[in-house]
Amino acid sequence: MVQGTKPGDRSIRIARHRSFSNVGAGVIRPRPGVGEGHGLMSRVSRALFGNPLPSAAEHSERVGILRGLAIFASDNISSSAYATEEIMRVLVLAGVGALSITMPITFVIIGLIAIVVISYRQVIATYPEGGGSYTVTHENLGVWPGLVAAAALLTDYILTVAVSVSAGVAALTSAFPGLFEARVIIALVLVAVMTVINMRGTREAGKVFTIPTYLYLVGMLTLIVIGVARVILGDIPAYHPPEAWLGEGGGEILSVMLVLRAFASGSVALTGTEAVSNGVPAFKPPEVRNAQITLVIMGSLFATIFLGLSFLANQLGIVPDPHETQTVVSQIVRAFLGEGLFFYYLQFATALILVLAANTAFNGFPRLASILAQDQYLPRQFSFRGDRLAFNGGIVVLAVAASALIWVYKGSVTNLIPLYTVGVFLAFTLSQGSLVLRWWKLRNQRGWQARLVTNGVGAAVTGGVALVVGISKFALGAWMIFLALPILAGMMWSVNRHYRRMEQASQPETPLDANVVHVRAIVPVQGINLPARQAIAYAEAISEHGEVVAVHVTDDEGGAEAFRKQWNEAGIQVPVVIIESPYRSLIGPLLAYIDAVRETHPHDTVTVILPEYVPRYWWENLIHNQTGLRIKTALLYRPGIVVASVPYHMRG
Repeated sequence: MVQGTKPGDRSIRIARHRSFSNVGAGVIRPRPGVGEGHGLMSRVSRALFGNPLPSAAEHSERVGILRGLAIFASDNISSSAYATEEIMRVLVLAGVGALSITMPITFVIIGLIAIVVISYRQVIATYPEGGGSYTVTHENLGVWPGLVAAAALLTDYILTVAVSVSAGVAALTSAFPGLFEARVIIALVLVAVMTVINMRGTREAGKVFTIPTYLYLVGMLTLIVIGVARVILGDIPAYHPPEAWLGEGGGEILSVMLVLRAFASGSVALTGTEAVSNGVPAFKPPEVRNAQITLVIMGSLFATIFLGLSFLANQLGIVPDPHETQTVVSQIVRAFLGEGLFFYYLQFATALILVLAANTAFNGFPRLASILAQDQYLPRQFSFRGDRLAFNGGIVVLAVAASALIWVYKGSVTNLIPLYTVGVFLAFTLSQGSLVLRWWKLRNQRGWQARLVTNGVGAAVTGGVALVVGISKFALGAWMIFLALPILAGMMWSVNRHYRRMEQASQPETPLDANVVHVRAIVPVQGINLPARQAIAYAEAISEHGEVVAVHVTDDEGGAEAFRKQWNEAGIQVPVVIIESPYRSLIGPLLAYIDAVRETHPHDTVTVILPEYVPRYWWENLIHNQTGLRIKTALLYRPGIVVASVPYHMRG
């Protein structure tokens, strides 16, 4: 509304701008491209991460079963490449003869994954909004069990990236041993590449990761079919491991504890099962059905490859390389098909899927972190989506944490495995136990008995495995996970308590009624220049009654009068207070003066107006604004004081 020159003259002015479009009453929307930078960094960002996507494009970013299998199931499927080897590495400690127990352990693990898949189909149907074990446990068992489940999943996702990438590099160095010494650097570069790809969005990641997943599946299934056919026909090739490998084992007795350790190491195969239930919202409609189908296909493919590799390794009498230079898979391929084109194809496909299996964590970790942030257990930044609708905060944190583990453990899968699986089985147990409690509460619903039994069996089995894994791997490094989980849960609880305190705050530091706000402005000045004059003028404008004072701190006793003389000659009407600082301190005397003004005028809103240069080039910041930054930082922790900057943009 615009008031005319006469009392009765009123009109409506409709303002339109090329940067915005009207959406509704009082609502506008920026047009595409508005607000985007056009400098070098903006162009580099768009080249790496792609052009921004509108929120309306979220549905187009969703994936179907084929891509969903590559994105959310690649971790579980790819673990078939090293699960057999991890079982054998433990058993061989009791001698080569103990490797015959590999097959029975394989059957037990396949039965276990069948139970977990059936149980998690119910998790998907009951909690289609995602969140997996955390959401189920938090809702049914309470805050602390939910936070423990969340901490377990977050650590497991970090370890998934570290183990998957390290295993992928191991497959690569098996084909090209000359790269073995550079395995850590290669792994870190791969993590960085995956970070960039995932920050381009779910759909972009799906395009990149779909082909390697199916290359691996075709290669492995081909190997298993050929290998099993040759075994059935009695055409088993000769296999002779190096004598040095045979001398590495046999130092331990084949005990129940050793078998349990082997089972615990092989149980790494179940990692990644959780990811499908966490990522249900990322599937195309019908989300629940597509996620459940993906989960079943994932379990079936993993079981087939895992069983096939264990069978072929058992038939050949494979001995794991104690130096981790040759993987069990590479030895099986060499034995059955030789070191030809198919060998390099399968090693390359295995390396690719093992590396890209980390993508499961790159999808699961940020989504879980965003849910935790929405529930106020993690900083709110984790709930914000980037330009490409990806949760960039979670992606970056995951990449940094996983890279640190790869560096510390020098990319060794065997050394990382003891840290693995503890958290995931704990999360399995908590989620299944939570569903048992849920079905009991809803026992008036039809079919509750079958659901309760299904999740009850799942809770009992995964709980038993969690106990076995924890005991057998405790001294080998699992103790660090048991220590980390309560610390992480406590940190998340502290974040939530901080946010609750913020929401419950009831005592304002400055008046809530604009009519009683009385601004008393203080303008620190170093000289009588244009930025200082701008700041003084602004201070006079916001101070209704002219309560403005300029403050100049000097360490030169003789310079005080000279500055006052210059001030008077400049004709500035605002009074100036000159503080002599005999100890050459600037910030301390200024802060003491501000505190004194606030104590003298307790009912006024003290506002510090800072003149600020804005340099034309980034490197010029090194010679400007350091004092202003120090003043801002110091005043940030003084309650009831408002700080404002009046910028002056340097040109030319």
